[in-house]
Amino acid sequence: MIKNEIKITKNIQEVIIDNPRTLNHKIRWINVTNAGKKEIEYLRKKYNFQLPHLHASSANVFAQRPTVKHCDVEGYIFAIMHFPIFVNGTITATEIDFFIGHGYMITLHNGNMQALNEFFNLCKKDGDSLLTYQFESSTILLYELLEKLMHSCYPILDQNSLAINRVEEIIFAQEQKKAVTDILKLRHNITSFHKIMHSHKKILTKFMEMKSRLVPTSQLQGYYKKLIDHSITIWEIMESQKEIVEVLNSTNESLLNYRLSDIMKTLTIFSIISFYLTLIAATFSMRAEGMPFVDSRYGFWLIFGFMALVGVGFIMFFKRKKWL
Repeated sequence: MIKNEIKITKNIQEVIIDNPRTLNHKIRWINVTNAGKKEIEYLRKKYNFQLPHLHASSANVFAQRPTVKHCDVEGYIFAIMHFPIFVNGTITATEIDFFIGHGYMITLHNGNMQALNEFFNLCKKDGDSLLTYQFESSTILLYELLEKLMHSCYPILDQNSLAINRVEEIIFAQEQKKAVTDILKLRHNITSFHKIMHSHKKILTKFMEMKSRLVPTSQLQGYYKKLIDHSITIWEIMESQKEIVEVLNSTNESLLNYRLSDIMKTLTIFSIISFYLTLIAATFSMRAEGMPFVDSRYGFWLIFGFMALVGVGFIMFFKRKKWL
């Protein structure tokens, strides 16, 4: 049996997972978006959470690093995790804070994590299909939510792969300038993804230390081991993409350098030809006594023809040397 209701403010939603086949067990998932003073005060009074943890969960505060804290006296676990999302084509981090205790799980976030919102709606509409419905354990609910969040990383990796393919096509289409911009954007996205996912394996390993009164330890560890496997797979794909982007960047730089050197070579050759033609023109412009062709009726055309012959001679010389 699944119930859902609005609590305290519009920013707090609660769903209760209650399997009628079990006695005296039910799971509450309190989902808080854009937590403000009212929401924080409600959680402090109702669940006796530590104030530093609640302040860290404020919607106005973005934690710089993920963390997991076991509060044995108060009987709950506090965790901060970051997950990647796409915002205008750029990967950025969104934060989700977790409070996990016996019979409940609380999530605080900014509402921009689609996978979390979809899973919460699934709990409201079709909670009977969840593994949590069978066990009625907050540790299993956390596992199922984290699995959805981990799976949401794969479409982002797919977007990176598509972007890599587009960059490769641009590079070999000789559009190096456009490729530079796309490569920089890709490197930024992959670096952001790298920073966001860096500590997931460590945090998931700490979650494996959790105990449950309802789920055997070995079975619980097996579930969280799957999450670690997802984390490793995502990390390996990300590292592979990072290497490919670095190779594409090196290739693009090589092509840019080749084009630049080719342009510089052409400019140098024409500079040499222009220098000698200018020297010839300057020499004949002195009109010194005895200067050939100067007093001739066809002097201009003779000098012009001589300059053209010198220019053609240089071009033939450079072609013979395969500099052109």
